[in-house]
Amino acid sequence: MWNEPYLETCCRSALHRLTLVGGLGRPAGLKDGPCLERLQGMGFARLRSDGRFEITASGTDRHALEIAKRAAA
Repeated sequence: MWNEPYLETCCRSALHRLTLVGGLGRPAGLKDGPCLERLQGMGFARLRSDGRFEITASGTDRHALEIAKRAAA
């Protein structure tokens, strides 16, 4: 049974972008800002003290489960 919180397509894309930027992070205030805030609320991203979002360990796990899996198929 699937018991993970649902991610909208836009939020899955934002999560993927977080993996692509790595340690640089994504600045707040971009068009995907609402998704980054949702991801933060789910524990998949965090807002650093410099105002940039970065992926968390839970976000990396979710990306591997849901997004990277599709890319490999």
